[in-house]
Amino acid sequence: MSITVYNTLSARKEPFVPLEPDTVTMYVCGPTVYNLAHIGNARPVVVFDVLFRLLQTQYGKVIYARNITDVDDKIIAAARDTGRGIEEVTEEFTAKYREDMAALNALPPTLEPHATHNIDAMIALTSTLIDKGHAYESQGHVLFAVESMPDYGRLSKRSLDDMLAGARVEVADYKRHPGDFVLWKPAAAEDPGWDSPWGRGRPGWHLECSAMIRAHLGETIDIHGGGRDLIFPHHENEIAQSRCAHGGDYVRYWMHNAYLDIDGEKMSKSLGNFRTVRELLGHYRGEVLRFALLSAHYRSPLNFSAELLDQAEATLAAFYNALRAVQELPAEDAAVELADEPFYRALEDDLNTPLAIAELHALVKQLHKAADADLPRLKARILAAGALLGILQQDPREWLQGGAGEELVDAEAIEALIAERQQAKADKNYARADAIRAELLAAGVELEDSREGTRWRRV
Repeated sequence: MSITVYNTLSARKEPFVPLEPDTVTMYVCGPTVYNLAHIGNARPVVVFDVLFRLLQTQYGKVIYARNITDVDDKIIAAARDTGRGIEEVTEEFTAKYREDMAALNALPPTLEPHATHNIDAMIALTSTLIDKGHAYESQGHVLFAVESMPDYGRLSKRSLDDMLAGARVEVADYKRHPGDFVLWKPAAAEDPGWDSPWGRGRPGWHLECSAMIRAHLGETIDIHGGGRDLIFPHHENEIAQSRCAHGGDYVRYWMHNAYLDIDGEKMSKSLGNFRTVRELLGHYRGEVLRFALLSAHYRSPLNFSAELLDQAEATLAAFYNALRAVQELPAEDAAVELADEPFYRALEDDLNTPLAIAELHALVKQLHKAADADLPRLKARILAAGALLGILQQDPREWLQGGAGEELVDAEAIEALIAERQQAKADKNYARADAIRAELLAAGVELEDSREGTRWRRV
């Protein structure tokens, strides 16, 4: 078994070989907790959750860290605007972020370092950069000197001049070069701050990931992930800080997911198409959102739309319907050799989730045509594919009869109508039986008659 991943740094797919033979270290940039997570924030969570699951099938120890940024200008502004304390804001939205990501079937990371718990590590990193001539103090700020690093820009494949031309650069008289970025900045008396050799202040955004990676995972890690929007300046600046302070590679494989659009347009509050995960969970179950996010390759743009979600729900219903037909059969888990499975090989090839889903479709098709003796093994293979993708782990009957938000169906009322319909058919009152079927269908409930009786599912 061999995993290959596309490394943004080398701009090609490479065989994945961890630094330590049986241990993998992975870090993914997490949320700034001042508001609810939007669906674009969820894409890297779902993508790297699949990678986390895949890695665990091949390595004895996978340490997955995802940080919480709990000190930031946006957090301070949110607290000020709502008249609340900063900790109250960050605790609320950290808890809601965890709830929303769990609803998407995302496993919790191994570690969840908070920025405010690692200030000492950030101060130490800043001091090291000053001592080595890569940073300087100016008007209460400490800044990284980008010209001190000869290959600055290697990750984004652009020269310093090109990057400055295409980025929002803060023009400030305390900078030696416009591209120099803040490591430490002064804090107003009413804002959160910490004592440092440069006065009371707080860290710049880029600093925290470099400091926390070294503190919790070591000087060099295997995988660093996030969205494409983080390549520059955030990840470029992480590389600059860590390599100039400590040498080494810092990160061996950089992985980035592509952007997500809403109905063909960039998601934006100004366009009115800003969708939070929590809002969407009021209309679709988390597994549906997850499946939609996995429907395109993680390095390809994804157009997120009602049509995509409806298709995802219909596909999952078909999968669960197939599993319901064999619900009482035991699954022959021991018969599944992952290395031999096409869905597994698809995921090994740079997380090709669309191909893995296509292979899952093929397995479900086989299940419909299989002899009774083959059903337990096919069921096990479908469930194994689902486990890697983070889907199909619920009770099929409950999933098919469930819903989201206010659309949850009243199971007892439906069963009563089904019983009434059965009696109407027995009484040869077929008009009433047809009327009940139509009534249920209008309410989003589909009936399926079989020799074993009538089953129902939400549509």
